[in-house]
Amino acid sequence: MSAATVRAGQVWADNDSRCKGRRTLRVEQVVGDKAVCLTLTDWDGRPDGQRRTLIAVRRFKPTSTGYRLIQDVAGADVTPRPSPPATTST
Repeated sequence: MSAATVRAGQVWADNDSRCKGRRTLRVEQVVGDKAVCLTLTDWDGRPDGQRRTLIAVRRFKPTSTGYRLIQDVAGADVTPRPSPPATTST
């Protein structure tokens, strides 16, 4: 499992099964091996936007105790999408 490069501006979602798809964070800055993050939505899915937390960069990987990248810095949505149907030529 490869970890993405953690950069300021990215939005990550918590993979904890108790809050899957609900708790989201935006990375504000990376200082050494820690990321300063702003909580966008809390564990219950409600908007937060006021709490900052420090998270080890090594946790930003898609494991059960990690985080998954949902929006990159450039605003590209990285949520997996279904593949388009294969085309056949005759």
